[in-house]
Amino acid sequence: MTAIRARPAYHEALSRLNDRHLLRDLSYVGGCWVAGKTGASFKVTDPASSTTLAWVASLGREEAYEAIDAAADAYAAWRALLPQQRASILRKWYELILAAKEDLALIMTLEQGKPLTESRGEIDYAAGFIEWYAEEGKRINAESVTSHLPDAEMIVRREALGVVGIVTPWNFPTAMITRKAAAALASGCTVVAHPSSETPLSALALAELGERAGLPAGVFNVVTGDAATIVGAFCDDTRVRALSFTGSTSIGRLIAGQCAATMKRLVMELGGHAPLIIFDDADLDRAVDIAINAKFATSGQDCLAANRIFVQRSIIEAFVEAFAKRIATLKVGNGLTDAVDIGPLMNERAVAKVEEHVADALNCGAWLAMGGKRHPAGPLFFEPTLLVDPSPDALIMHEETFGPVAAVTPFDTEDEVIARANDTEYGLIAYVVTQNGARQMRLGRALDYGMVAINRVKITGSPIPFGGWKQSGLGREGSRHGIEAFTELKYLCVDTTA
Repeated sequence: MTAIRARPAYHEALSRLNDRHLLRDLSYVGGCWVAGKTGASFKVTDPASSTTLAWVASLGREEAYEAIDAAADAYAAWRALLPQQRASILRKWYELILAAKEDLALIMTLEQGKPLTESRGEIDYAAGFIEWYAEEGKRINAESVTSHLPDAEMIVRREALGVVGIVTPWNFPTAMITRKAAAALASGCTVVAHPSSETPLSALALAELGERAGLPAGVFNVVTGDAATIVGAFCDDTRVRALSFTGSTSIGRLIAGQCAATMKRLVMELGGHAPLIIFDDADLDRAVDIAINAKFATSGQDCLAANRIFVQRSIIEAFVEAFAKRIATLKVGNGLTDAVDIGPLMNERAVAKVEEHVADALNCGAWLAMGGKRHPAGPLFFEPTLLVDPSPDALIMHEETFGPVAAVTPFDTEDEVIARANDTEYGLIAYVVTQNGARQMRLGRALDYGMVAINRVKITGSPIPFGGWKQSGLGREGSRHGIEAFTELKYLCVDTTA
């Protein structure tokens, strides 16, 4: 395999890149930039304009195994480094990412569509995981055990698991890579990553910066191409000891089944169906701010998005009026345009699902307060939409919408809303807005979710254990718990009589 520089891309806005070498269209395997053996490629487009950004190499199953070969070959040397040595490389990677923030944000907005301000925020968020785990890797300490045997010393320690497969989605194309890869790399594992074929350029730019930071060949690999083919190889290969996946629950179940034969460690961040519960003692303006941010960030294409907004009946009219006024101020357009709040949806399938949910809710008796159709900005844009009082049987009350559609429904009592909020197979995050301190604690305990946000929206970051209950996932990402999945416990019992 020989290194090849990226071929020219076609989108006018790419001329704004300060560092054109961050735009890569080849996979990164064993420290080299490689095309597939067949020469096949796939098109990456800007969802805001449908303009071509690049043609990216489409690798097959054989090349996926070659990437696993590279990671397996690099594992022993990477694992043998002192944690401080790995941390130094990770820290350099972190610094290079921050230095390239404007270019990385531009690439992300072009391939994903989110507003540029959100892309910049994601780069900071993504880099934070590398900084965190550069330090956390130094603290995988040995654990002393009080011996129950005479003349024996007992030690328990964590050791790196091996090669880790990473599979990431299109909605957070940089942060979902770093949240997984930084923990695995800091522990001493090597990584083979497969990004979404809709947003591979952000992952490849990370690989370019990782190479510059000094990640040794084979330690971090990025394989682009057909997901079923590449992920299938990850699942089947016994050398891949852990697989970390972010995506839909349905795909997560399939991957878990495929991994059963090789008994892999699984970390899965799957679907969400977040309730936002607003009580009548809430400050109305603050409640509206929380609802706007919880629902419409990333154009609603976020597993943390509030999909069901429950408002206590005594204030629902006032809330809907104020909420609708705020929604009306949201600016829809190309994410490269200043002050845009809502970008395009990712693809036609996403728009069709949003349309289906809106039509079904209206058929089930909901009142359309505003929006409800595609936006004239382009075929993948959808109007910010407010539905009021959909039936409990409506699809939007049971399925993740993944679009800029807010569904508001009344409730009367605390017990009632807890039961309704918990009536889902998902359990990722719930939001609560109330000034009653005792109620805050009761709801925090009663809601069957891995994360509960009280009187705020932003709660994620590198120090916290991100993850859900029930069908929303397995394991945790971020915090000290995020590194545990990529390590194995080893127990040593040493005879002291000699």
